[in-house]
Amino acid sequence: MGLKIVKNYNTSFTLNVEAKEMLVSLLTNKTFTEQISQRLQETEIIFTNQLFQPVPYSQQTPKGMPREFERYHNCDDYIIINVPPNFMFQAKIFKPSRLCAIYRKVK
Repeated sequence: MGLKIVKNYNTSFTLNVEAKEMLVSLLTNKTFTEQISQRLQETEIIFTNQLFQPVPYSQQTPKGMPREFERYHNCDDYIIINVPPNFMFQAKIFKPSRLCAIYRKVK
């Protein structure tokens, strides 16, 4: 079985207003953000309202994310998390099947 090399991957997606509002409310929930802050041993994190669809690793996307988001990957001021599947289900988001959210660390 060989590897399939992905040259281009469409990362665009749109969320309807209700789904996005529900997802943002879940991602900004105080209990959820405090839980992440505790795990990171940070004082606080704030959702940047930036979401992206993870992409297959390729020569153009070596970090598994669209190029415009790579600047957050190794930055100490930001954290990237996979949106929990139960949040996607509660917001009734089925396509794309996975999303990542970017949070800013408050020191």
